[in-house]
Amino acid sequence: MTNSLHPNPCGIWVCAGFVRTKIWDILHGIEKTPLPDIDVIYLNHQNTAEYLDKQLEEKLHAILPAFPWSVKNQARMHTRNHVPPYFSSEDAIAKFPETATALGVRLDQHENVILTAPHGIKDVLKQEVKPTPFFLQTEARMQIYRQRVSKKNWQSTWKKLKIYNM
Repeated sequence: MTNSLHPNPCGIWVCAGFVRTKIWDILHGIEKTPLPDIDVIYLNHQNTAEYLDKQLEEKLHAILPAFPWSVKNQARMHTRNHVPPYFSSEDAIAKFPETATALGVRLDQHENVILTAPHGIKDVLKQEVKPTPFFLQTEARMQIYRQRVSKKNWQSTWKKLKIYNM
């Protein structure tokens, strides 16, 4: 991603299902699982207007129109998720529901791929779906986790997965 997308390109992460799905597809020998969206996140406390996310989505669509982009400023998302404000994009990723989904990638200034995995990569590689420590903290969050993994029905695509409902 270039500076034309955001003044701080290193703060932009492609995350969640995009990263997890690619890993699980490789481990299952699947060519390519269709994605409902490609999550792109950033953190900008100076302007949390939703229209900026839509502008960034439009720019991404102009560059790569075949992909289903979904851009979200994490400085606004804590209100939707009913949690305290995130202090960074990485903090937001750490608070995703599943450890196997709490992953993000970005390019550094030398176009090297940087991975953030606040809970490590063991669960995604072992094909285990577990709640993040943040979701383990309350029964209300665990209900969200359980409903989410049930709705996603990942085992219908990736047969080797082990889902922990705790």
